[in-house]
This record gives sequence, C-alpha cells and structure tokens, in this order.
Amino acid sequence: MKLKDVHLHPSERIDDLLTHELGIIQSEEVFSFSMDAVLLARFASIPRRGKILDMCTGNGVIPILLSTRTSAPIEGIEIQPRLADMARRSVYMNDLEHQITIREGDLRELYKETGYGAYDLITVNPPYMPMNGSDIKLNPHQAIARHEIHCTLEEVIASCSKLLRQGGKMSMVHKPLRLAEIITLMSKYRIEPKVIRFVHPRAHLEANMVLIEGIRDGKPEVRLRPPLIVYDEQGKYCAEFMDIYYGTNEDDQA
Repeated sequence: MKLKDVHLHPSERIDDLLTHELGIIQSEEVFSFSMDAVLLARFASIPRRGKILDMCTGNGVIPILLSTRTSAPIEGIEIQPRLADMARRSVYMNDLEHQITIREGDLRELYKETGYGAYDLITVNPPYMPMNGSDIKLNPHQAIARHEIHCTLEEVIASCSKLLRQGGKMSMVHKPLRLAEIITLMSKYRIEPKVIRFVHPRAHLEANMVLIEGIRDGKPEVRLRPPLIVYDEQGKYCAEFMDIYYGTNEDDQA
C-alpha cells in the first residue's frame, strides 16, 4: 500500500511499521512507541463486532496495528495535543480514517461523552511509574508518557470499568512489579483477570513486561500462558517472538 502524502513538522520522520506496509509518524522530541505497544496490539482478544478503544494512544501505533486484525471501528484517546495530532496524521497517511478516530482529551472524562458501556474492547499501555516526588529528568512529553502525571493506574482501570460493556475486555501491558496492584484494582472495579502472560528479555532473566486481559463482570478464572522470551542464547530474536512481533502469528487466543 502506498502511503498518502502528509505534512511533517520539523524533527518528525516516518518509520515503517513492521510488515504491514504501514507507516507511523515519530519524533525524537516526544515518546516513541516501543516493543510493549506492539506486543499489546498482538495480545489483545479482538471482538467479532463492536467498538474498540485504545487509551493513552500516543502517536496512534496500537489502533493502526489493530486495524490489521479487524474491520471494527477503533478509537484512540490521547491527552497530549502534539501526540494526538501526530496520531491523526498517521491515520490519514495510512488511509484509515474510515476505521480509526483519534480523540484529544482526558480518558477519565470520556464516559461523560460516550456514556457507560460504550466499548467491547479497551487496550491500554499506560504510564508505568507512579509520581513519588523524585526529579523527573525528561522532557514534558516523555514525562507524561512514563509517569502517572495525568492519570494513575487506578484511574485508568476505573475508567475502563465505566467504558466497557458487560462482558467487554480490557487488555493492558505493564511492569510485573505492579502486577499485584493491577489485579487488586481490576477486581475492585469488576474487571475479572482472565489471561496473564509474562515477557522475559532472556530465558534466565526475570520478566520485564506483563500482558494481562480481563473481562467486565467475568467469572473468577485466570490462565497463565507460557512465558514469551524475546532473545535466545545467541542474542537473536526467538522464533515465537518474531512470529508475534511481526504479525505472522498473532497472539489472539481468548
């Protein structure tokens, strides 16, 4: 597919988006997408019909990747105007305006516009680090993406609970050190954890990412999938990781 011409601001570039002949607008001045966003887009269970929302959408990478797996309508919400603008231009560039809508706004307030239970799937790659008073030596765009400046983990999960229909799913990527907190908050807001998968940089190292999916008002039952190993002993990507990351074997089992 040929990308549509799009205006780029100074410092912006167009990067290839894996194997789907897609592009993404990025800039060194703001937070770029990374492996965790791609793995989340592959991990999430896609509904056969209904609406999908990506919270903390950044430059729109997750909605664009999800569009390769479904024809369902997808929305992304991003609080930073510059990133929301980049996401909209990336959607246009990939000729996906018919499927993807980017909202600029606060995810905590979205239910007031959409109503409760508006979505069948919510994906979220939220800020990982709580605010603890330490000096954040990042530019504002990176600080907001990494630290809970505009929304806490609890506010993210509470918002998912409001926005998901009964039986709808929430898929999240986060750091394993906060897994106990994540499970506690999901249960508090009636999102039952159903599937968990740890991602390890190498087989002998502890996990540095966790993928978790829950169902709104689901029955208690959780499955631990086999760990996903990124690098083999030779420092090359493992075969399963390559299949998942590059989209040849999308990890979409319910």
